[in-house]
Amino acid sequence: MAPPFLFDISTLDIDKIVVPLEEIRKINPQRHEMEQLSGILYLNMETATVIGVKHVTMDDFWVRGHIPGRPLMPGVLMIEAAAQLCSFVTRLKMGEEGFIGFAKCDDTRFRGIVTPPSSLIVIAQMAEIGRRRAVAKCQGICKGTLVFESTITGMAV
Repeated sequence: MAPPFLFDISTLDIDKIVVPLEEIRKINPQRHEMEQLSGILYLNMETATVIGVKHVTMDDFWVRGHIPGRPLMPGVLMIEAAAQLCSFVTRLKMGEEGFIGFAKCDDTRFRGIVTPPSSLIVIAQMAEIGRRRAVAKCQGICKGTLVFESTITGMAV
């Protein structure tokens, strides 16, 4: 059985971006095909909870080849979206010394699919933000369904 959502997403308006892509770019270095966030919907530094959205379109680079005629967002890109969300929060808290690279993901489960056009909502609850590493519980939700869950660890690079 799938666990409950880490956040009550019924309280979110996915059209209300609180941190737009231009502001994310000031913090995160990913560009072009590797940008996996369209915006941030919720940010609470006290609880270290952040919720982002990736608007999945037919123009995304992977659509043509994964899987022709029935495009499915690769799980690795779902996890990358969560890692970018965690990196954003870590750098907000730690500044330049907060840049982290992907170290590992644990207890990862893929429970559903993401197909274009749709919106992948990514929730990250930071469990630890330190000088050397950051750890977060993450979930991805599409069309009201939990599509992945993972504990993501980033390390200082």
